[in-house]
Amino acid sequence: MGFKVCIFLFFLGCLLLASETTMARDMKRASIVIQGASRITETDENFVCATLDWWPHDKCNYDNCPWGYSSVINMDLSRPLLAKAIQAFNPLRIRIGGSLQDQVIYDVGNLKTPCRPFQKISSGLFGFSKGCLHMKRWDELHSFLTKSGAILTFGLNALHGRHKLRGNAWGGAWNHENTQDFINYTVSNGYVIDSWEFGNELSGTGVGASVSAELYGKDVIVLRDIIDKMYKDSRLIKPKLVAPGGFYEQQWYTKLLEISGPRVVDVVTHHIYNLGSGNDPQLVKKILDPSYLSKVAETFKNVNKTIQEHGPWASPWVGESGGAYNSGGRRVSDTFIDSFWYLDQLGMSSKHNTKVYCRQTLVGGFYGLLEKGTFVPNPDYYSALLWHRLMGKGVLAVQTDGPPQLRVYAHCSKGREGVTLLLINLSNQSDFTVSVSNGVNLALNVESKPKRKKSLLDTLKKPFAWIGSKASDGYLNREEYHLTPENGELRSKTMVLNGKPLKTTETGDIPNLEPVIRGVNSPVCVSSLSMSFIVLPSFDASACS
Repeated sequence: MGFKVCIFLFFLGCLLLASETTMARDMKRASIVIQGASRITETDENFVCATLDWWPHDKCNYDNCPWGYSSVINMDLSRPLLAKAIQAFNPLRIRIGGSLQDQVIYDVGNLKTPCRPFQKISSGLFGFSKGCLHMKRWDELHSFLTKSGAILTFGLNALHGRHKLRGNAWGGAWNHENTQDFINYTVSNGYVIDSWEFGNELSGTGVGASVSAELYGKDVIVLRDIIDKMYKDSRLIKPKLVAPGGFYEQQWYTKLLEISGPRVVDVVTHHIYNLGSGNDPQLVKKILDPSYLSKVAETFKNVNKTIQEHGPWASPWVGESGGAYNSGGRRVSDTFIDSFWYLDQLGMSSKHNTKVYCRQTLVGGFYGLLEKGTFVPNPDYYSALLWHRLMGKGVLAVQTDGPPQLRVYAHCSKGREGVTLLLINLSNQSDFTVSVSNGVNLALNVESKPKRKKSLLDTLKKPFAWIGSKASDGYLNREEYHLTPENGELRSKTMVLNGKPLKTTETGDIPNLEPVIRGVNSPVCVSSLSMSFIVLPSFDASACS
């Protein structure tokens, strides 16, 4: 009788949950099996990363100029909400870099050219002149990021001293003196840097400019030597060397690793803009198409394979990814719907050994996690923050009999035992009730005393196999974080968590992200066109002990 009551409550619970949104959709069932005995790979502890770019306020695409004053050079660092948004991650990994990176000179040492800001110029790379980073601004920027607890990657100019050959190709020797002076200034001031990245989108055919793998390989050897010498007598931890920060082309990446050799490049970065241009009218359709989203998995797989075969000492990172290039999609990249793409990217890339995933941008363009000018969080900010807080570095294999529209990812929970699931429902027709098991054929409801009366927990252990041997009689809970758009509008700029709109508090703070607590005997329900993090603290996964 108790089992029948449990099943009845299971489906009644999901129906009540569905009624909060709509009762007009199908209610489907799906089973999920998490292989908790071993990890398929691990991410970095600080997997989530965001970028700060160099674009000036007059950077425009498609008759829109969405950057404002949000760049490394002109962003207002005194705004409290900006610091609070970074501090909420405790810590947030930040990469400074972007298209104009290879036109930045540093106002330090024996600089032989005037230190001027970027100016629009038709003959310049990306339509801009060279720009300059004053050391006073670098002092301010580093101080701000350090106080905010950021982990910093800085992208260096890899074109300085070179000249254009033909097409996108650039040749000549890299002039490393200015970079060396800048690194020396940074070390002398005791500024902590996690990693130095060499160049931006110069690999293969390049974007705007390209450098051959032969030259690049020789240059990173020079940079490795500079870093080693500069940090040799310093108390600072020696930063990693990151390269090439471009779009993956197998032959070019292979040759870079072969020429540079062992333990020169510590991290191999590549960029992802798999949604196409920001003005593509099909952006929304692409984001909600599971087959389209899955295509990029091959890139993650191939990058990892190239590294394993030709540079196993290095780790793969996504150094920049904004979904849609040219500043992102207006009223798409800064709205709720973009989180379907973004969270799916985090889940998919982590399965293929990606250690860090840098979102373009923290602020700037339409794809900023924060709104330019106000620094108010956009929906993807909260998606990033929830991932960072809930998803640990252990990645688990998962199988489901659900349709392609139900995307499922599983990690060890962060900072505690158990497992956290990410469920993404791309369907506009179906809600799902989900059963979860650990894939181990164990008698989880064995009784030590045959004549003992079965408790409710004993009854539940078979249909809810994930409870496992760690469970004891009593009421067990799980935590759920359900993400939906305000008023059901997919292009809403307000994320709703468990029915509550996420907005900064009256005191200008990031709101608390509170879960719904549900008992183990309640259903896992995922509404149509929504995303959910499900934290299972008692899940029997030895890989997460």
